[in-house]
Amino acid sequence: MAATARPSELELQVLSVLWRDGALTAREVGENMPDGKTRAYTTVLSVLQVMEKKGLVTHRVEGRTHRYAAKVTKRQVLGPMLRQLVSNVFGGSATTAVQHLLAENKVSAEELREIQDLIAQHESASKPAGRKKS
Repeated sequence: MAATARPSELELQVLSVLWRDGALTAREVGENMPDGKTRAYTTVLSVLQVMEKKGLVTHRVEGRTHRYAAKVTKRQVLGPMLRQLVSNVFGGSATTAVQHLLAENKVSAEELREIQDLIAQHESASKPAGRKKS
């Protein structure tokens, strides 16, 4: 993804809908925006067309209908954005970023277990091969 292709806030919402639901029409995207705001069909269509020019989405034609799909993955988009946020706002400290997220958001017991599982997976993946704990 080119640096100029960085998605706007509205484009990120569109991508989140496409990542979650797969290929959709402009009308379906507009009906499923995460912020719940009502937007004109032409507004959503214009955003999708700009996103296609940026290389963020693609479309296929089914009769008279255009179905749009994400051309980029969450990891391709969110990875660089999160790295930049952690660097610029949290001084490069992932620990501080995670502390802030946990303090500012209601986190369920299930989500905490998932976070603990992710930490355990990360720890086991970062251990050198062939070394055993004493």
